[in-house]
Amino acid sequence: MSIDWAHFTPGSAFAGGLLVGLAAAWLVLVDGRVLGASGVLAGLVPPRERDSGWRVALLAGLVAAPLIAQPLLHVSAPVIAANAATLVAGGVLVGFGIRLGKGCTSGHGVCGLARLSLRSLAATAAFTAAGFIDSLSVMSSDRAAR
Repeated sequence: MSIDWAHFTPGSAFAGGLLVGLAAAWLVLVDGRVLGASGVLAGLVPPRERDSGWRVALLAGLVAAPLIAQPLLHVSAPVIAANAATLVAGGVLVGFGIRLGKGCTSGHGVCGLARLSLRSLAATAAFTAAGFIDSLSVMSSDRAAR
């Protein structure tokens, strides 16, 4: 395995992780709420009375942050080499997995592990293993193409 040094950004990754961790800690300590993006989004459909303001603000921040950071940090735009049908199918599968796993990577990986949840440990181990296996298949297909 090799590291793509041109796109490896440990400084910004560390800063982003630190900000996500601080936001998750603030939300649970101040508001008693878990920062799981899928749960935040699911709480908007159907909207609950006096509960949607913070959810909309959080989701707006998730969309706005990279739009603001990109020109400030001179980050190149990602290249997505997939057609619309593949993206939609991937989104549906991710949504199904989120419902099946009772949460997403931010809910289980950031907040659940911090709360020492065994369910979150199992979920985080499963999606980490799946990502690792997928990266191995991508690497082997890249080698076969050479």
